[in-house]
Amino acid sequence: MSALTDLIYAGSNAVAGLTEGAVNDAIAKYGADQSVAFPDTAYFLPTIYAATGVKVKTLGDLPACVGVLKSLITNKEELGDALNAGLATAVGAEIIEALKFVGGNDPYAQDSGIGFVPDPVIRSLGVPLVTGDIPGVAVVLGKSENAQDVADIVKDYQSKGIMTFLVGDVIEQVMECGVKVGLEFRVVPLGHDVTSVIHVVTVAIRAALIFGNIQPGDLAGLLAYTKERVPAFVNTFGPLDEVTVSAGAGAIALGFPVIADIALGDMQVPGALESETDHKETVKKSLELRHIKIKVTELPIPVAFASAFEGEIIRKADMYAEFSSHKNTTCELVVMKPLNEVEDHKITLIGPDIDQGEAPVELPLATVVEVAGEKMQADFESVIERKIHNWYNYMEGVMHTGQRNLFRIRISKEAYEKGLRLKDFAEVLYTMIKNDFDTVVDKCQVTMYTDVDKAAEILNDVAMPVYNRRDERLESLTDESVDCFYTCILCQSFAPSHCCVVTPERLGLCGAVSWLDAKATKELTPTGPCQPISKEGCLDEKKGIYPDADRMVEEATQGAVTHVTLYSIMEDPMTSCGCFECICGIMPEANGVVIVNREYKGLTPTGMTFGELASMTGGGVQTPGFMGHGRHFISSKKFISAEGGVARIVWMPKELKDDVAARLNKTAKELYGIDNFADMICDETIASDPEGVVAFLTEKGHPALTMAEIM
Repeated sequence: MSALTDLIYAGSNAVAGLTEGAVNDAIAKYGADQSVAFPDTAYFLPTIYAATGVKVKTLGDLPACVGVLKSLITNKEELGDALNAGLATAVGAEIIEALKFVGGNDPYAQDSGIGFVPDPVIRSLGVPLVTGDIPGVAVVLGKSENAQDVADIVKDYQSKGIMTFLVGDVIEQVMECGVKVGLEFRVVPLGHDVTSVIHVVTVAIRAALIFGNIQPGDLAGLLAYTKERVPAFVNTFGPLDEVTVSAGAGAIALGFPVIADIALGDMQVPGALESETDHKETVKKSLELRHIKIKVTELPIPVAFASAFEGEIIRKADMYAEFSSHKNTTCELVVMKPLNEVEDHKITLIGPDIDQGEAPVELPLATVVEVAGEKMQADFESVIERKIHNWYNYMEGVMHTGQRNLFRIRISKEAYEKGLRLKDFAEVLYTMIKNDFDTVVDKCQVTMYTDVDKAAEILNDVAMPVYNRRDERLESLTDESVDCFYTCILCQSFAPSHCCVVTPERLGLCGAVSWLDAKATKELTPTGPCQPISKEGCLDEKKGIYPDADRMVEEATQGAVTHVTLYSIMEDPMTSCGCFECICGIMPEANGVVIVNREYKGLTPTGMTFGELASMTGGGVQTPGFMGHGRHFISSKKFISAEGGVARIVWMPKELKDDVAARLNKTAKELYGIDNFADMICDETIASDPEGVVAFLTEKGHPALTMAEIM
């Protein structure tokens, strides 16, 4: 055998022995009936479940899994057989890591790593992955000879939006060099043991189950999915021991190339296992091997700019300046103007900048962005305006929440010290609008008002009238009032058989694509993911059956889905990719539906968690009785209107109920004449068991109890 296969098998056999011993010890200590599971997942031990279909629930289930693991280690000379041994190492690592959680333990409580990545986090990554905000996934493990080198590599990945997972001593190395880590920065420390690398492997594997409709036990389909659709790769630092090499073989089997920073000589496998001893070339080589192309936006600002900083939180103690509607006048407005009224790249500040006072600086901020272009439409103003939230959050050291005239911007002391000022915010707006909306925007100028009187004047005399006109326009935008709907297939890079149908009253199930967004996308990218659907020849207005919707969905899903109804949960409901904000499911006992958002961790009255409900629904399949959707669809007059509409809603988590209550109450009042309908909906603070929910609904006289049978 070759030196490489020798190392792989040595590592695999070592892990197999450790795994078998750990399982036997755990059974001896806890008993075979002791439950074993990772936290907050519906996929059991994901690697084993996806590869074999086995649902590991107790320690007694593990000896058979160890047998499967050992059967993969054939010690045959062929590289393909050795890569299977690498998969055996992955299975062993998963078992060893799972055993750490037995008995309610939190093995990562005192570790700088987070360990297992829960299902809701993976689902929340769906949208940035398919939009390219996260263009790839890097696994960085080991210990670099020079800490600054690995820190620079991780910062480079961060600046490019790459999601980076850290394993081993590199965690401390990058932290000591000032790299910001955590899920919110997309630099995620997993743990120090090499077995913790399995936690990024299970992210890829669950992506196949969640988004790709890969069936448990379909190992060939799983490996094809991870290779073709999960853009991941591995960087190793420092000497490679046999276990690390074997784990790397498992990564290669999944389609993830491994780039080592030591000379591998004849152990290299072109395209799969390669050396790169020059750390300045590591990022370039890694991206090339995984065929990841990065579009880098160069901005003349003194801080980093990347989607990786979107989740950054600026605490009050770290804040230098704040613009908050709670304390001062604020508004953000994008308006269309004639070409001759806009001077391209003109940036104006009227009032003081943040350097004209001592921290914490608190000022009003009214921002007016004027755009002009031959193809620009008034409907696109709000689409561009909503992007301000993302662009500001891409700046390192900046936090933005809210929109229109209700928002908060915080600037950190560190960003201020680096030289960040308001002109830089204007530069970001100008550059990103010209980059992202170049098809419709030919000129752009930005004016920012921090003068108290001027800001108030802009809000009251300019912004509010525009907001009010838009609200009236949106109120008039109904499914009946427009001449077409749109497809959205952004998620097909992960869910190839899924296609959203976006209407004025039903936004994309991810919550990120409205009908206006889809319309703008079609204008910006004529052959792109959003294509018009004719409403002609409607066969059933109540259910939402349109011949052209069927034709377009069948075409978009390559025949996987041939018929879809837009307003029914029971008859050919729309497919779901897996990154939906909420899921709706039938509760027969109450003759209604429960809705749960992915942030909710508890059980629903169906006896299932969000993850368990979602596991039946994602991947582009149609599951009558279950439906993924966005938060805003809950209060729509089209929400399951074929089954009676919002009056069917009987239970929601309190946080979700409170969030949608005002809009939901308005809809229920208009449709049924019911006042304060949200108060009639049960939540977990009242009851989560079927009997308790029904008792509450009966007490409140909930309309679902007297409606026609839903099933």
